[in-house]
Amino acid sequence: MDKATTHSDSLTVAKFGGTSVADYTAMSRSAAIVTANPQTKIVLISACSGVTNILVELANGVSDSTTRQQRIQTLTQTHQDVLDQLQHPENVQDAIYGLLDNIATLAEHAASATSAQLTDQIVSHGELLSTHLFSQILVELNAPAVRVDIRPIMRTDDQFGKAIPQPDTIKQLATEQLLPLLDNNIVVSQGFIGSNSQGVTTTLGRGGSDYSAALIAEAVNASTLEIWTDVPGLYTTDPRITSAAKPIKEISFSEASEMANFGAKILHPSTLVPAVRQQIPVFVGSSKAPDQGGTWIRQSVEEAPLFRALALRANQTMVTLTSLNMFHAYGFLAEVFRILAEHKISVDLITTSEVSVSLTLDQTDTGGGAPTLPLQVVEELSQLCVVDVEQGLSLVALIGNQMSDTKGSAKDIFGALEDHNLRMICYGASPHNLCFLINEDEAKDVVRTLHASLLE
Repeated sequence: MDKATTHSDSLTVAKFGGTSVADYTAMSRSAAIVTANPQTKIVLISACSGVTNILVELANGVSDSTTRQQRIQTLTQTHQDVLDQLQHPENVQDAIYGLLDNIATLAEHAASATSAQLTDQIVSHGELLSTHLFSQILVELNAPAVRVDIRPIMRTDDQFGKAIPQPDTIKQLATEQLLPLLDNNIVVSQGFIGSNSQGVTTTLGRGGSDYSAALIAEAVNASTLEIWTDVPGLYTTDPRITSAAKPIKEISFSEASEMANFGAKILHPSTLVPAVRQQIPVFVGSSKAPDQGGTWIRQSVEEAPLFRALALRANQTMVTLTSLNMFHAYGFLAEVFRILAEHKISVDLITTSEVSVSLTLDQTDTGGGAPTLPLQVVEELSQLCVVDVEQGLSLVALIGNQMSDTKGSAKDIFGALEDHNLRMICYGASPHNLCFLINEDEAKDVVRTLHASLLE
């Protein structure tokens, strides 16, 4: 059977990020996007802008009760402002106040003892709150919206803070619980949150809302996944770094995943995996300016330029392991990776020389700072080699096509950067990227220089 014909007849899953549901005005704009497309049947949304950060702070334990009250007051105000503008706030206000009371109780528990499980429970409230408000706004636009709790469907493992979803189970649960609702309703549900097999709340880590949306799109065989954010699609680089950044109309899955992997804020690295598995085209657009169009991410595209885009990722941690015993020795790398795997430390980039290996650590958890190497890991590695940990670095990635197979491309790249000291260059492993580390304070200049010489 042809891959394309297995998709449910034009069923769109739409995901709206925090800025797209920041307040009543933003929610109304997003709701109008939903009602304008009769194929949009499932809508997943994030917490209102800024809410997750406050919840993370409370989950980390705020011992001063006055500060705690102030944070809860801020949360209450954010949601009350939306309630005040609804025609029928009475339909959802009890649910909203109940969730806010929950947060207050859980924040008090967190003040005396924190845990990853409690953090997920607290942080999940952002999405639970915003979906009540958003579905009511749709109802007031005469749309047949129904709010569904995604947690019994989005089944994950027990790794609180960065839980791993289980696609087969999710597909089965979505078929039983979501599909029957789609005939007559628009389902409004939460991104980012799920639950384990015991029904305990989990979260999918930073950027998890996009990932949730792709998993649900895969589970219901959607024909399109829309990701609505605050920018009209992907650009050749972050427009905040250079005003010369240009919008990209269409990009392939492989280029887009490299961009996401290397820090393009709009997409989360894992986001595309479920969409790629089912070859579901992904549209990225701005809920503030839906008429501006956006970027289509597809399996194959018309144009595949040599240089497509530049991505920048801050807060990099580089670990260099030096061992004279490594010379002509086998098993050294295997032992290094065994230790890292045992402590669930994910490695991002790696380069090796005869006596040393440099690697960067992956940023995976909900916290968002520079990843660190736990003391115990340093101690275990130190028995093998000299361990040097360096921070204050940024990663610059150049994304394109067939770069490692194209004569002269390296000269163009490195020629433009002759005044900068590049660290740890990774090139050739993928035909779609070249990346290197650079001191944090030079990173934006480097991106501007490369953009000017290769993309303008």
